Amino acid sequence: MPTLEWIGKDKVVNHHQQVPFRVLDRKYSFDEEGQHNEDNGSENMIIRGDNLEALKALLPRYEGRVKCIYIDPPYNTGNEGWIYNDNVNDPKIKKWLGEVVGREGEDLTRHDKWLCMMYPRLKLLQRLLAADGAIFISIDDNEMAFLRLICDEIFGGRDFITDVIWEKSDSPRMDAKLFSSKHDHTLVYAKNIDTLTIHKVHINEVAKHYNKTNNDGRKYYLKPLRAMGKNDAREARPNLYYAMTAPDGSDVFPIRTDGSDGNWRWSKDKVLNNPDRIEWVNGRNGWVPYYEIFADEQTERPPETIWYNKDVGSNRTSMAQIKAIFNDGKTFDTPKPVGLIERIIEITTERDSIILDSFAGSGTTAHAVLNMNKTDGGHRRFILVEMMDYADSITAERVKRVIRGYGEEKSAVPGTGGDFSFYDLGEVLLQPDGNLNENVGTNRIREYVWYTETQEAIQPVQEPDNAYYLGISRNTAYYFYYERDAATTLDYAFLASIKKRAGAYTIYADLCALSNTELQKWNITFKKIPRDIAKI
Repeated sequence: MPTLEWIGKDKVVNHHQQVPFRVLDRKYSFDEEGQHNEDNGSENMIIRGDNLEALKALLPRYEGRVKCIYIDPPYNTGNEGWIYNDNVNDPKIKKWLGEVVGREGEDLTRHDKWLCMMYPRLKLLQRLLAADGAIFISIDDNEMAFLRLICDEIFGGRDFITDVIWEKSDSPRMDAKLFSSKHDHTLVYAKNIDTLTIHKVHINEVAKHYNKTNNDGRKYYLKPLRAMGKNDAREARPNLYYAMTAPDGSDVFPIRTDGSDGNWRWSKDKVLNNPDRIEWVNGRNGWVPYYEIFADEQTERPPETIWYNKDVGSNRTSMAQIKAIFNDGKTFDTPKPVGLIERIIEITTERDSIILDSFAGSGTTAHAVLNMNKTDGGHRRFILVEMMDYADSITAERVKRVIRGYGEEKSAVPGTGGDFSFYDLGEVLLQPDGNLNENVGTNRIREYVWYTETQEAIQPVQEPDNAYYLGISRNTAYYFYYERDAATTLDYAFLASIKKRAGAYTIYADLCALSNTELQKWNITFKKIPRDIAKI
């Protein structure tokens, strides 16, 4: 498979493995009652901090569990004037490049820098994605070709799904120098194309052509029964030529505009067996039959590769949404419309799925998740990561207003309900010298050790009389025999405290008083703290 080379690639292809593991520190929680210092137990997260380190911090709980990832990374246009600095010359990125790439970074082109920034982040996103999940990446022509190549390398060319074209503009740019840009790309990759399911798109029941409502509240529109196409002659479809009885008792046939015999759209059985769905209109040329087409009876269709702004919104739509939420002038130049993210969530997730956005911006992804949960009663969860200073003042603030409602009088939008917790990146768990950072707390160390051994999220299980038990996975029981202020020893006394029966045991401790023969006898793997704690 062809691969892309650029200056600095050798420094970043495995950089995600050197990223320090940081814990997440909850700062506050929020729900319909307002903001709280105490933890409200929300499974929705907004994380402030470098998204590379945040993604690493999410691995113990979420590796292989995220059903849908949407990211809207910097397009690398060179524009540095926005609130969202769409340029790899952002000071945070420049600092990171200097630390990771070194002096070579001084010679990097704009594209080299962008690729260095994106590659390790995509590697971690690939690990977080569920086996039946998909990632959607918005991009424009500046980096589209390069992005496709590195995604083929990271996710696998076989797992490329499509490039969705989104019609972002609903009017031409008259000041365009050459072409007026009307679309953006959305690259779509699966974790595993063999297990991916893409749901069909629901017909929009409030579309303009469903302009009538019957006594039962069902929306419908009227479709003429006479066919109007080039093959509407009686000779083309003779089985669709039959008489229908008009309200005045006369027989009506499908006559063409030139006076010759035509045909009806549907078979005689379908039409005449549903007389209640026929509406007659008496026009200048006599009675004309129409058939009621109900919105709730229309079949779903597979999503197509062009998404028009009339269906999912445009840049103008998203600007209006942002201004309606922030009536104090806070805005982004190019936020994504809520409808665009709702379409992505609709076709890829279930009602209890996890959705991740690690370039969260103004928080559109959380807005879309909350909307959909309110609509169908789902329990989808969102994880947002935003590294810029506005993570709380704009990203989280938007989510607060969506949850509680915003606007006034006729412009008021009811709240969706819901909740979230806001986090900062905390301290590293393993210090540069390899020792444990005991300030992070024993529970977080236990969670990390369990994950490095099993690649599973730790469960709240306990063994009677043994507080050091982590859990059992694949017939191996795990113990983390650790005390902050004392050295621990794996000896006969500790073995006597083990009640769980398993095929094998992995036990962490500071020291081991058992011989290799004794360890083999009971099928025990001893690991020394902190030396044998793996880095992820």
